[in-house]
Amino acid sequence: MENAQDKSKLKFGLVGKDISYSFSRGYFKDKFDSENLPNSYVNFDLQSIDELSEIIKTTSNLKGLNVTIPYKEQVIPLLDKLNKKARDIGAVNTIRFTKKKKLVGYNTDFYGFRNSIKPHLKSHHKKALILGTGGASKAIAYALKKLKIKYDFVSRSQKENVTYLYSDLTSDIISEYTIIINCTPIGTFPKVNECPDIPYDAVTSEHILYDLIYNPEQTKFLQCGQLKGATTINGLEMLRLQAEKSWEIWNKS
Repeated sequence: MENAQDKSKLKFGLVGKDISYSFSRGYFKDKFDSENLPNSYVNFDLQSIDELSEIIKTTSNLKGLNVTIPYKEQVIPLLDKLNKKARDIGAVNTIRFTKKKKLVGYNTDFYGFRNSIKPHLKSHHKKALILGTGGASKAIAYALKKLKIKYDFVSRSQKENVTYLYSDLTSDIISEYTIIINCTPIGTFPKVNECPDIPYDAVTSEHILYDLIYNPEQTKFLQCGQLKGATTINGLEMLRLQAEKSWEIWNKS
């Protein structure tokens, strides 16, 4: 039988695929060490979201999870309840375990993105291109809507809600959209020489190029923007902010 001390050792973790390196694990380990908490944070690297139910069943003291690519949408049917923002966004990146062992889904990507881009916005930043249509892009779209910035999606293939294919993008279109956000994994370590296929020559110092990727810190996408004098932002601050928000959610009474 577990004693009281064991019960205080709460477990948290990240659910994703190919996540041997993760910002969250390092961030929470440092947090727990600095605040002298006996908690642990582990990576649950799953080949399929179906494996999650068994992990929840067999992992004692599990208190909260973060969810990353490619499971932010796939995890929803496994949850008992969705927070209103997560329902509106249609993607979940944080799961809280209630005292009654119910699973409640939240989205803190929206919070992290909004608060990390806000200080860089100027009056001419009225339109944004969102590269990619995965779970993260939904939170970005929701944040832009709240910031009253018009946005359009870019994808490799024609889908519902997609305005442009990459092959449609011209210099005129890039000039019109002064915020460009990469929500795809293109350029993530180790494939650091890759970047989304857009006309970078049309990028100017009026542009913001925002990459959700944080490893490497300066992706080729951001390097191309920097060469044109654009404001460039990587995903680190967004991750820090959403991690803190996750911690707040997990510690709700």
